[in-house]
Amino acid sequence: MEQPLTQRADQPLRPRSKHRVRSRGKRHAAPTLTQQQTQVQPTSPADVPVPQPRPAEAQKAEERKAAGPKDADASDRFNQEKSRQRPEPSAPEPSTDMESEPEAPAAVPIPTQRPDIAEPEPPAVAPKPPEKPADTGDNKMLPDPRSAELPADRMPEEEVACRDRLKALGVEFEEHKAEHDAEIGCSIPYPIVLKTLGKSIGIGSGTELNCRMAEAAARFAADVIRPAVRAEFGADLKSIAQASAFVCRPRHGGGKLSEHAFGNALDIASFTLSDGRTIEIGPVPPEKDAKFLATVRKAACGPFKTVLGPGSDADHSLHFHFDLEPRRHGGTFCQ
Repeated sequence: MEQPLTQRADQPLRPRSKHRVRSRGKRHAAPTLTQQQTQVQPTSPADVPVPQPRPAEAQKAEERKAAGPKDADASDRFNQEKSRQRPEPSAPEPSTDMESEPEAPAAVPIPTQRPDIAEPEPPAVAPKPPEKPADTGDNKMLPDPRSAELPADRMPEEEVACRDRLKALGVEFEEHKAEHDAEIGCSIPYPIVLKTLGKSIGIGSGTELNCRMAEAAARFAADVIRPAVRAEFGADLKSIAQASAFVCRPRHGGGKLSEHAFGNALDIASFTLSDGRTIEIGPVPPEKDAKFLATVRKAACGPFKTVLGPGSDADHSLHFHFDLEPRRHGGTFCQ
C-alpha cells in the first residue's frame, strides 16, 4: 500500500506556479498551520513502524494529491479548524438503569444498639412514691404498766405523805374519784384537783393531777416563778393559767399515751401578776416578757423531766409543757 504523503515544515509541497504569489496574510498562515499539523503528527523515528492508514484516510490523501497543492492546503486548514472546534469528551452520564444499580436511600439508617449497652429512656413523668396506707384507726397504744393501776381499799402511805406536804406548802386541793379507762389506758388511782398552788398563788379551775405532779408544780411556783416575777417586774405572782392537766388521750402522732393521760403533766398558758399585768407565752413575746419566760423555762429543766414550749413544735407554740415522765437513769428532755 502506498505511504501517505506527510507534509513537512522543511519541505513544503508547493509547486511553482503562477498562483505562488499570495497575500501577506495567507503566506503567513501556511507555515503556522503546517507547524501545528507537524506538532499534532510528529515525524516518527526511522525504527518505529509507521501504522497503515485506514482506507478512508488513504482515499483522502489521494484526493488531496490529485486536487493539487491549493486544494490540499485548503482541506488541511478545514480539517484543522474542525479539530479545534471539536468539543472535549465529557464525563459519562450516570446510568439510568434502575435494575443494575439500586438507588441510595434518602437517609442512612442508624444501627440498633445492642441490648446490653442500650440506655433506657427516662420516663416522661417521674414516678411518685407509694402513698402511705390510710390510718384505719386500729393502731393501738403501746402498753404502759401505769394503765393497770387501780385504787386499793386503803390509800398507800406514800399518797398520804404527799398530801401532808401539799398542806404544808399552803396548797388547797380536793380529792377526786379514781380515773381509769381500760380501752385507752388512762389511769390515776388517787387524783386530786388543785384550787391553789400555795399561799396567794391561784391556778385555773379543773387542774386534775396526781399528787406527785401537783407537789412538783407547787414547789416550782413558790421556788422559781414567784422570785423571777419579783426580780423582773417588781410585783408578785397572783395566778397561773393552765392550758391542760388530766386529759385521757395519746400523744400527738400516736404510738404512746400522753403523760396527761396519767395526770402527770401540766400545760401553762400565761402568768398573771399582782399589778394586773399578764405574761402570755408565745413565739414572739415582748423583750422584757421574753427574758422572764426564758428564765422560767430554763429553770424547769431538772425539777421536771420534760420541758417543751415555743420553738419545740407547732403543738407547743403557745404554752409550756412540764411533766414527770419516768426516763432511764432519771434523764430529762428539754427542748
